[in-house]
Amino acid sequence: MTDDHDIIIGIDLGTTNSLVAYADEAGPHLIAGPAGEDDVLLPSVVAFDDAGRVAQIGSEARAHAVERPATTVYSIKRLMGMGVADLTDDLSRLPYSIERRSQEDGRDVATVMIGDKCYTPPEISAMILRELKMRAERHFGCPVTKAVITVPAQFDDAQRQATRDAGQIAGLDVVRIINEPTAAALAYGLDRTEHATIAVYDLGGGTFDISILRLEDGVFEVLATNGDTHLGGDDFDHTLIDLFTREIREQFGIDITTPSIKQQLRTLSENIKIRLSDRDSAPVEIAIGAGRVYRRSVTRGEFETMIAPLVDRTIEACSRAMKTAKLTPENIQQVVLVGGSTRVPFVRRRVAEVFQRQPYTALNPEQVVALGAGVQASLLAGVQRDILLLDVTPLSLGIETLGGAMGKLIPANTRVPCRASETFTTFKDGQTNVKINVLQGERELVKDCRSLGVFELQGVPPMPAGIPKIDVTFLIDQNGILNVSATERRSAQTASVQIIPSHGLTRDEVKRMQAEALQHAREDMAAHHLIDVRTTLEFDLHKAEQMVERYGQLLDVSGRDALVAEIRGLLELAKQCTDPHVLNERREAFNRMTIPLAELAITASLSSDDGAAGQEPACKIGQETRENNRGGFGQPTLRSVET
Repeated sequence: MTDDHDIIIGIDLGTTNSLVAYADEAGPHLIAGPAGEDDVLLPSVVAFDDAGRVAQIGSEARAHAVERPATTVYSIKRLMGMGVADLTDDLSRLPYSIERRSQEDGRDVATVMIGDKCYTPPEISAMILRELKMRAERHFGCPVTKAVITVPAQFDDAQRQATRDAGQIAGLDVVRIINEPTAAALAYGLDRTEHATIAVYDLGGGTFDISILRLEDGVFEVLATNGDTHLGGDDFDHTLIDLFTREIREQFGIDITTPSIKQQLRTLSENIKIRLSDRDSAPVEIAIGAGRVYRRSVTRGEFETMIAPLVDRTIEACSRAMKTAKLTPENIQQVVLVGGSTRVPFVRRRVAEVFQRQPYTALNPEQVVALGAGVQASLLAGVQRDILLLDVTPLSLGIETLGGAMGKLIPANTRVPCRASETFTTFKDGQTNVKINVLQGERELVKDCRSLGVFELQGVPPMPAGIPKIDVTFLIDQNGILNVSATERRSAQTASVQIIPSHGLTRDEVKRMQAEALQHAREDMAAHHLIDVRTTLEFDLHKAEQMVERYGQLLDVSGRDALVAEIRGLLELAKQCTDPHVLNERREAFNRMTIPLAELAITASLSSDDGAAGQEPACKIGQETRENNRGGFGQPTLRSVET
């Protein structure tokens, strides 16, 4: 990135992990966190304190999730753009509380309840985005205000708008929203000029997408996309959680319902899933109280049988995408894997079977989307100019017509940006107002589609039914955001709207959240800095305690006692002191104090056999158990044959 170009970052806002990247003339680069170049993944986890304030974001929040199950929020991406009615399956699984917040305009917003405070999914996602923004600003040494953010290809308008809202709340101008598989293809094909048809199989923590793209002389054209916004690695974990809870109920007559146990089961199941990627079996041991212990071993074959229906759903989507693109596996030259869940061996085998070729695995599946977002950001910033990206809209869009039918204006898999117009008329004599219900979905009836919003065209001259000519125009911009307008030809009366989905935030709400972020920016940064210093100090003290316990006998009694006293004093200071500079100075002085013991420990370890590998223990859990407005114009309407 040079001074001649705006700094635009690329962000992969993931269900499990999030990343930030940029690209320069040398290519795309990930931006690391404070722990160094390997610290590129930011777990998408936010922990709150008992007062409902943000306490930790990322690795620290995830590490303490079991201790604070009801105030640690994860997988927030699965809630983006959703109402409570959309989350039936999730509500019983999540340890934190989800409640419905109804607006005066009838919108239904799912909110996360932390104590007596409520947070919308865009607000919590904004906390993660703000952390990534800070990483970028540390890297560049200046403010960063523009970003490209990726979303699953199957995200609908509500989910895309929620993502844009999150970026704005975080203080980012979201200059482009790009589909994740398309971003992955950008990273894959950056240095390639040959003609190729690529399938991008993207299975993340919470969503699945399959996209078929054609690469030709630097032009990326999306031919088809398919998938499921509620299918991913989290669902693999749930199969194990359901197995354990069912067997515990059968063996011990206990139902696991407490937030703490739910969080522990989730952590355990995720660890078992990861272990089974390179082992044939994984032991399980769960203490359920009163001296009772649930024990079993999960084999890879057993796990694969449980997740087979989920993986089959992804394979069916692949077949649908190829059918839409009018291609067969023989026409596809490369299959690119994206998302951490593609590390599961069974997934890779099934993908190889359906596409009749081994997937391309040279790219890190957890990083490739962010790298592609960085490439797209560089294109918009003018750093690179030799790539053209042609994406598609995932779902059909239209309006409600006579009798509750869905009148489609833009079919699924239409290239974006795009524009479509169609002429409609009235069904009732003298009708002067026209209410337009904007729909999204593949079904033919309104009741089977999703209403994105309703707006009204007023001032239509009273005329007999069928005489007014109302031109309805849909415009989808490069971000996949929908704008709708309606014009009555004779009177030239016009109404238009950028769709604010039924589960989204109003513009005023977004502005309020932006203002609050600015208002509290200084104190938020100060609190964040204090948390970082406290965390580092407590980590150092914990390591020092371990070293004293193991090698303290090598010191003289007075030296060991002084070190132990200093550790105790600093642990107490860390809880009470609110000045990060004082804590940092004491931490540096303490680290100098431990140098003699560290040197003795190194000498002792080199002359012993302590480095021999041990048997990994079985994973344990603690003992705690705990009706439509038919006639889309307000009045029934007829769809005109004129287009």
